[in-house]
Amino acid sequence: MLLQRLKELKIIPVIRSDQDVEAERACDWLLEAGLEALEITLTVPGAAGLIERLAANHPEALLGAGTVLTADDARRCIDAGAAFLVAPCAVPEVAEVAAQQKVPLMPGAGTASEVLARWRESAAVVKVFPAKLLGGPGYLKTLRSVFPEIPLMPTGGVTPETAADYLAAGALCVGMGGELAPKTALAAGNKKLVQSLARQALAAVT
Repeated sequence: MLLQRLKELKIIPVIRSDQDVEAERACDWLLEAGLEALEITLTVPGAAGLIERLAANHPEALLGAGTVLTADDARRCIDAGAAFLVAPCAVPEVAEVAAQQKVPLMPGAGTASEVLARWRESAAVVKVFPAKLLGGPGYLKTLRSVFPEIPLMPTGGVTPETAADYLAAGALCVGMGGELAPKTALAAGNKKLVQSLARQALAAVT
């Protein structure tokens, strides 16, 4: 069910900020602009509390926790309402909690060997990170050619202009962070810019 919804939504905004107020503002703006999923990274102060508030205020949204690196953080985010967990790499203790709680895990990988290893470790989706630096859509297309059965989510440097290229290359969905909610825009309270970027991204993949 998660895979089908991710495929339909296509874009997963990745919320990364060192200011909790700015992070929450970004979430509200992006949801208002029409996006329906959010990955709240644990680099956001009070991330679990933010997930809990979003779950209460936006029950229709698909919420996940990102940069999950410990078992305690995994449990805390699941209790707060996270429907999926994301990690930048293999984290066995997080994988164990995800399996116990039956919550999908999306761990990161860069090489073909890592992609296969994460898949064999029961990843629901493998996060290809950092996608742009690894080679962009062309690299993802190559991975898909040898691993057609593995759902891949490229993240890192994906922009509104390149999102459709990643999907055409075989991505299940794409993760987009500062490309949707630039730090400068959040600090300045520039709602218009953030929502314009969100709508541009949605239009590109529709």
